[in-house]
Amino acid sequence: MKLYDLNPSPNARRVRIFVAEKGVEIPSKEVDLATGYNKSEEYLAKNIMGRMPMLELDDGTCISESHAICRYLEEEYPEPPLMGRNQIERARIEMWNRRMELELLQPLVNIFTHTHPMWKDSVRQIPEWADSCRERALGAMGWINDALEGKEFLVTDDYTVADITAQCAVLIGKGIGVRVPENYDNLNAWWTRVASRPTARA
Repeated sequence: MKLYDLNPSPNARRVRIFVAEKGVEIPSKEVDLATGYNKSEEYLAKNIMGRMPMLELDDGTCISESHAICRYLEEEYPEPPLMGRNQIERARIEMWNRRMELELLQPLVNIFTHTHPMWKDSVRQIPEWADSCRERALGAMGWINDALEGKEFLVTDDYTVADITAQCAVLIGKGIGVRVPENYDNLNAWWTRVASRPTARA
């Protein structure tokens, strides 16, 4: 296996943390966007979207999209379980992971895309959209804080892929100046717990 990686990407970080939590080592190749390799015929033949992360299996099969990669790795390396131990856990973890993707991570990624100079020649930046996304992300932090009342992690008593997604979202939020409000005690305590895990810097 080989993991095509992009260090600053929150989605690539999700996979790196997932791999580290599994305790496995997967050779990786850091893709340098400046070289345009991700837009080359060679790479596009493996991933038509030209994005990272991507997992290439030994038989040449290529899997892109971070959640799909994690799903494959969960079945390949079932311990420790990061997507649930039974039908109900799996469904609830999937539910919360989607919430973290759509309501927290994506709005924060949108803010970065629509405000950072590195994107000005790649997309039509709409600052007003970034403002709307900021409100949405902060709103999500509010109900996530409420949901964490009396809990260590988002879904079960264990750290799961939903926590990983939320963790990567909060981290990019810090990078673009959208921080968890200080009075959100539950969310800040959760952040301290997940950020102190040995895999947090994967």
